[in-house]
Amino acid sequence: KRFRVLIIGRANAGKTTILQRVCNTVEDPEIFDRHWRKVCVVIEVGAEYFQRGDHNIESELVFRSNPGFVFHDSSGFEAGSEEQFDKMKKFVIDHAAARFLGDRIHAIWYCIPMTECERTVTAAERKFFNECDTGHVPVIVLLTKADYFDFLAIDELLDEGLELEEAERRATEREFQLLEKWQAHIKHNLDQCKFPPKFYLPLTKMHEESTDCAALIQCTATALNEEGLERLLISTQQSSIALCIEYAMKYVVGRILKKGKTEGQRVDMEGFESDVLSWFPKHRFVCNLKKNSATWFTEWFDHLTG
Repeated sequence: KRFRVLIIGRANAGKTTILQRVCNTVEDPEIFDRHWRKVCVVIEVGAEYFQRGDHNIESELVFRSNPGFVFHDSSGFEAGSEEQFDKMKKFVIDHAAARFLGDRIHAIWYCIPMTECERTVTAAERKFFNECDTGHVPVIVLLTKADYFDFLAIDELLDEGLELEEAERRATEREFQLLEKWQAHIKHNLDQCKFPPKFYLPLTKMHEESTDCAALIQCTATALNEEGLERLLISTQQSSIALCIEYAMKYVVGRILKKGKTEGQRVDMEGFESDVLSWFPKHRFVCNLKKNSATWFTEWFDHLTG
């Protein structure tokens, strides 16, 4: 089982960098066709990549650091190409309700770069959110490169006559105001569309290798709103052990505590252990936990329930 994401956005939106942060790597993805045959080499060019050969939205982008994620990239229709848009729309419709579960996309990340905040909502965005019904697949708008507002804030303050030192001191507050302003602008425009996005999430510091994507993962999990898919995503991501613990507590512990209170039954510790660990399969320490976890889980649950 792999978690499949369609990422959409104009050139230089920072898409590749986001995927690298999600998969905790600085390497480029490998690209495969639907039969898992490598189809081309990816060559890094600045913050984006290009492929030898024609772009194909059906191609699967996979990082060796975390092959549990499969990404599909849609780009080009921002230039007004009906053909590219129609290909993307067909892909979404086909993969949102694919007959085989392994072919379904689970989430869509739509990237809008804040470096182009004067044109955040273009005809391409309106066309997508008015014409592309993604069904049960949630769309999350990612406000990428939001760090840009830090520079914009200082420029604005300097233009207002402040000295550099004072401008730098006030920059954080102005940066927050600018982000709020443009996020509200985007939300106002897209929420009026026929198929509006589920959430809006600003992303910062994606250019730093140490940045994790816990906020993106959690936002996506919340948008899924279905335990099975949330488990698939949380157990695939490697950004945050805390998220694994949070969701295991939410679903497994919460459900067992409720069951114990309403039915007065003893807890099946073996089943409880298995359910909790199912939220952690991609993390190395779980293997060590599984070797001798029965006592640990019993003591933890006894402590939890008093």
